[in-house]
Amino acid sequence: MAYRIMVVDDEPQIRETISDILQDEGYEVVLAADGMEAKKKVMIEDLDGIILDVMLPQMGGLELLDYIHTNYPILPVVIISGHGNIKMAVDAMQRGGYDFIEKPLSMERIISSARNAIKFKELQTENLNLRSRLDKPPQFIGESPAIKSVLEQIPNIAQSDASVLITGENGTGKELIAQMIHRYSTRKGLPFVGVNCAAIPETLIEAELFGYEKGAFTGATKQKKGKFELAHKGTIFLDEVADLSLSAQAKVLRVIQEKELEHIGGTDIIKVDVRVISATNKDLVQAIKSGAFRQDLFYRLNVVPVHIPPLRERKEDIPLLIDFFLEEIASKGGKQATFKKNAINLLINKNWAGNVRELRNFVERLVILSTKSEIEAEDIMKHNFPEESTFDAKYEDKSLKDAKRLFEKGLIINRLIKNNMNITKTAETLEIERTYLHKKIKELEIDRELELKD
Repeated sequence: MAYRIMVVDDEPQIRETISDILQDEGYEVVLAADGMEAKKKVMIEDLDGIILDVMLPQMGGLELLDYIHTNYPILPVVIISGHGNIKMAVDAMQRGGYDFIEKPLSMERIISSARNAIKFKELQTENLNLRSRLDKPPQFIGESPAIKSVLEQIPNIAQSDASVLITGENGTGKELIAQMIHRYSTRKGLPFVGVNCAAIPETLIEAELFGYEKGAFTGATKQKKGKFELAHKGTIFLDEVADLSLSAQAKVLRVIQEKELEHIGGTDIIKVDVRVISATNKDLVQAIKSGAFRQDLFYRLNVVPVHIPPLRERKEDIPLLIDFFLEEIASKGGKQATFKKNAINLLINKNWAGNVRELRNFVERLVILSTKSEIEAEDIMKHNFPEESTFDAKYEDKSLKDAKRLFEKGLIINRLIKNNMNITKTAETLEIERTYLHKKIKELEIDRELELKD
């Protein structure tokens, strides 16, 4: 694929001369006669370099240079001028110019500067990619069959450019999976832009996603790029996508289908190349039936579905997660701590409505508040252990017999902890005979998890 260079000059003869020379060297050339035309083309063209005259109508070359350096920092700009002096050259370089060439132009110098500028851009891109590879990659902790099934899909999903819809409850790690897909894709090292659609007011979400022009609405004092533009060539992650308004859904659909958008208040078509990964904790099929979500957008987003199971369906991963969180906390300057088996067993037996996020927050709270380096089951109850909801989701698919067993076990464990593992006191508070409590403890295998006292 040929490199693409834009030539910006208000003199047609100079534009055409430079264009002919560059095309002879195998470059594709885009032309612009003034600063405003050039600015628009910077937004919609995939450029590798720019040759820019200083004296331009509508928007001066140095003003345009400021815009390019701010919004496209690795795009090299070679400044040309027939009114050049040392002060102007220094000013241009300080403002982000790659090179400064005085008129009358030496075509050999133009060719050399263009070639070196493109090499500079490639080096900058390689550095970004290298930095991305050296960054600590996102880790999804878990060895349960449910999680292994998800993780095994990621390499294949990553190599495709298809849209991905990640479903799962809050706190299960949907954004982490999205980051991993981006990390293993051909777009790695390029932007990964996350948007929490539920956190942005409905009146602002379109401006945030698609950008706007100066004066488009009250408070729009300057042009702003949207998240889709910022994610150009990379990946956009639309978290809580079910919360998008119907108007915003229509515009997202257009971006996915046509790979183009318009700023709010603008008329220019802006081309974007973005992979879309979305996530939701809601039932989109039900949302379609109620008219809250577009069916055509659902089909576009749900090309590759990925479901993250809740923590209650992969309890065998809880000890691994606890160890990971303890190491992470210690590595960031926190206190070192360990969990006794009875504490881990207690955490395994709880229903985590907030899933991995809630577990992580609770582990950190224990480490901070505990005065001991080894945390026991008793310590957990001292620090506001999360209460169960009125209806615990872990009972949802259980038979009456199994649900009763789970409830009894949870109730007895909680009461034992509150009574410092004393069986006699626990029997009294439960209003049952001590011998019957002993029988239940053995039957429910509680004695294997907690260290009890008679």
